[in-house]
Amino acid sequence: MGTPDFAVPSLKILVEEGFNVVGVVTATDKYGGRGKKQLLESPVKQYAKSKGIPVLQPKNLKSSDFQEALRALNANLQAVVAFRMLPEAVWDMPELGTFNLHGSLLPRYRGAAPINWAVINGDQETGVTTFFIRHKIDTGDVLFQERMPIGPNETAGEVHDRMMELGARVVLSTVKAIEANDYTLQKQDDAQATKAPKIFRETCEIDFSQPVEKVHDFIRGLSPYPAAWATLDGKQLKILRAHYEKANIADSPGTFKSDNKSWIKVAAKDGWLVLEELQLQGRKRMKTNDFLNGFSFSA
Repeated sequence: MGTPDFAVPSLKILVEEGFNVVGVVTATDKYGGRGKKQLLESPVKQYAKSKGIPVLQPKNLKSSDFQEALRALNANLQAVVAFRMLPEAVWDMPELGTFNLHGSLLPRYRGAAPINWAVINGDQETGVTTFFIRHKIDTGDVLFQERMPIGPNETAGEVHDRMMELGARVVLSTVKAIEANDYTLQKQDDAQATKAPKIFRETCEIDFSQPVEKVHDFIRGLSPYPAAWATLDGKQLKILRAHYEKANIADSPGTFKSDNKSWIKVAAKDGWLVLEELQLQGRKRMKTNDFLNGFSFSA
């Protein structure tokens, strides 16, 4: 059960290791592309179709038609990777249960955006967790965990891409252990739990009055999507990549400076944020020097 690119390596590794994947459950097709006129299939559906795996695309996970179709697949075990919250009738269906792959070291970062929040908070380490699904989201007993570092300049997108490969390996280990009935469950300590709520575009505006390192972490934690932004000449300016320079500065936080040739920097509380990749509203994403070919800051 999964939808985006993140879930594909987990499905792929199970297929390639010879497990009998009897079906895939994924999101319904959605219109997208130019003018949103093209009906797009999820990455998981595309892979499943290429391997001849049956695909279910329920609008309502509680519908009797879907649950009957799912039951007819007669799966022993269900693996969930980047999907929706399941009703009990679904996760309790297979004899061996249903497990989920989560992009954090649970109980830290329970919720929809664990990768983003780990980077925004400046964490140097994250990881993946598999756990049996229970009633409350991301609270079930832990099966396996694997750690991975977060680089000081790494974006959420880069962590995501490394994590989906690590996650696939942990999914494989989890399935093998459940098949062999060779695992030990670990209860989560709720006292150590932190939240990773869904991120909305309107809350991605950059607050330059904060320490420059914190601003830097905020930008890379939201890159490439939904992207941290500031306002420049009345337009939204997405900042996708930057580095910072600590300095004692007199300029007000949020002040832009540029040589109009190769660099743009923005004042923060205790230093400069030096922009590397950005996207002005209505324009393409580009490097700073390319951006300055068509934009000039007034002196």
